[in-house]
Amino acid sequence: MSHPMKEELGKEMDIKSTAASSQIHSENLPYVHKVGVPPKQNFFKEIGATLKETFFADEPLRPFKDQPRSRKFVLGLQTVFPILQWGREYNFTKFKGDLIAGLTIASLCIPQDIGNAKLANVKPQYGLYTSFVPPLIYAFMGSSRDMVIGPVAVVSLLLGTLLQNEIDPVKEPHQLGFLIDFLSHAAIVGFVAGAAITIALQQLKGLIGIKHFTRKTDVISVMRSVWSAVDGEWSWQTILIGITFLALLLVAKYIGKKNKKLFWVPAIAPLFSVIVSTFFVGITHADKHNVLVVGTIPRGINPSSVHKIFFSGSYVRIGFRIGVVTGIIALTDATAIGRTFAGLKDYRLDGNKEMVALGTMNIVGSMTSCYVATGSFSRSAVNYMLGCHTAVSNIVMSCVVLLTLELITPLFKFTPNAIIASIILSAVVGLIDIGAMILIWKIDKFDFVACMGAFIGVIFDSVEMGLLIAVSVSFAKILLQVTRPRTALLGKLPRTTVYRNIQQYPEATKVPGVLIVRVDSAVYFTNSNYVRGRY
Repeated sequence: MSHPMKEELGKEMDIKSTAASSQIHSENLPYVHKVGVPPKQNFFKEIGATLKETFFADEPLRPFKDQPRSRKFVLGLQTVFPILQWGREYNFTKFKGDLIAGLTIASLCIPQDIGNAKLANVKPQYGLYTSFVPPLIYAFMGSSRDMVIGPVAVVSLLLGTLLQNEIDPVKEPHQLGFLIDFLSHAAIVGFVAGAAITIALQQLKGLIGIKHFTRKTDVISVMRSVWSAVDGEWSWQTILIGITFLALLLVAKYIGKKNKKLFWVPAIAPLFSVIVSTFFVGITHADKHNVLVVGTIPRGINPSSVHKIFFSGSYVRIGFRIGVVTGIIALTDATAIGRTFAGLKDYRLDGNKEMVALGTMNIVGSMTSCYVATGSFSRSAVNYMLGCHTAVSNIVMSCVVLLTLELITPLFKFTPNAIIASIILSAVVGLIDIGAMILIWKIDKFDFVACMGAFIGVIFDSVEMGLLIAVSVSFAKILLQVTRPRTALLGKLPRTTVYRNIQQYPEATKVPGVLIVRVDSAVYFTNSNYVRGRY
């Protein structure tokens, strides 16, 4: 062994031991293996390796070896489009299950899409557009068999709230969104719970029949707006319709929970409510007697919106900033939903494919008059309980939405806003996860602070403030963990060569003259002095 290596090893042993050092002889040293240095890659090779990791990381490389180019091309297509792989084993039995599931979730998504579009401050047809194109793309590229794609209440509220501070939703109704990154689970739990209450408060406008309502989302501003309209704008007809059908929807949901075999009851209840209420408003002309209605929805499928995407000017900054925030929530929701149902059916969800599929469908959606789409938990749960087999249920749902856009949209003209508000209210009840909050409190108090920060910030200020508080607390936690890492003194277990934390293993004994410390973090210049000073 070379002399410099012996000196280096001697220095390392001096650091670990406080005992008197002795002369180190080369014959007492263990055999040292030579470590090779990986070859340096150029820029294009690194880009290629990154793309390969993104698209093919979860696929075994063996099938690609010793294959002709044509075969490699087919295998590559199957990796990017999983439907080409599982589609070969598709049969009529699976199609029957997917058909029933697709028809049912379509009946659930249509009224929800109209309501979610209102939350996003866009016209009702944009909600339907978002349940047509993105689900089709996801069915070809996604790896989840159960997740249903479309607009959801939380993302719609977030998008609408962020945009209304920058763009007038009446004068400038066009939007842009993209997906990136993740947010911690604790922050998401708090944000979603706060958003659920905010969404519920926003529905008071439709439930009571108020025409002039505050654009702010905090609870104080909303309640002030509601009480200020008591004398002039409250409509008893609207309140009667809203309360009646809200009670019907809640009863249907209760029936579905009490008897799992009747899960289809809450699934079809929203569409049933829309049909019945629209019929009675139409024949009684209640829209002329203080009952606000959805109004005319234009017939036809998604028009192109490529020419409405701005690549220069102030809209680029606004679109990117808002797209980042909405993308975080949308991507996190979809990933959590997909993994939940994949675990229930015991199959593997490919994270890389999910990110690529979600990103692609939203980019294409932004070119076809859609706003941000993600996985819907309520619709995915119905899809799962109906016994769907593949993502074909998304295709069936998209086809039903297509027929709705082409044939049925004029019939929504007399749909009362109170029904849409009732459907949204009944849907957001389950978004407040008290059990998850309690679990976060038991596991990590710092995460609970982030959770409550997001919750309180959303309710009493705005969705931006809630997210800002959550991110700030999470960032502070990361800094604290880096600068103050957990450490443990290790001792030797009797009659073994194993070393363990002496606080967890009382029988572990310290080695005389040696201080063994385990640092549960990488050692940086920011925490080296802390570790040294502590011991």
